[in-house]
Amino acid sequence: MRTKAVLLAAGFCLALSACSFTAPRGGPGYANLDSPGVMDTDREMSISLGRTILRFAANHIEEDPETVALLRSLDGIRIRIYEIDGSAARVAHKIDRMQISLQDDGWLPVMLVREDNERTQLMLRATGSTIHGLTLITSDGTSEAVVINLIGDIAPEHFSDVMVALDIDDGNAQDIEVVQPAG
Repeated sequence: MRTKAVLLAAGFCLALSACSFTAPRGGPGYANLDSPGVMDTDREMSISLGRTILRFAANHIEEDPETVALLRSLDGIRIRIYEIDGSAARVAHKIDRMQISLQDDGWLPVMLVREDNERTQLMLRATGSTIHGLTLITSDGTSEAVVINLIGDIAPEHFSDVMVALDIDDGNAQDIEVVQPAG
């Protein structure tokens, strides 16, 4: 009886993963990111939404056709929120290394916002004019770090919608650098 229950549970998990309830763990828009410091942070929240959940959400939004189109273009969204409970300097260094690793993997820096100790970096991965993914890495420099990865073919006209959805507000920033990708 126990073996049957284990096989049933395994089959259920396999069916859920095949139905894309969670974000894909690969593809051109997937950002392979480590923790911003295992010894210095605690993961407070981790959300992974796949195509099925995003399509479900898109089907239940009536007033905003732009958001519907954006949700339908995504294959997944991954969000991780970390509490910084150790050395903020080591976390900042680890975040810098994460950004360099993404660049080495073909991600292009699009925007960097600096305000006091806070830092927000937006990166994209593209082929030609097709944006395959966006990754936002942000930290307040003292208590929290957030990593967001949008996976899917994002139309350039949805780019401003993504900025709004990620709550990127440049009104209070002291130093905003918009990086123009080559090509």
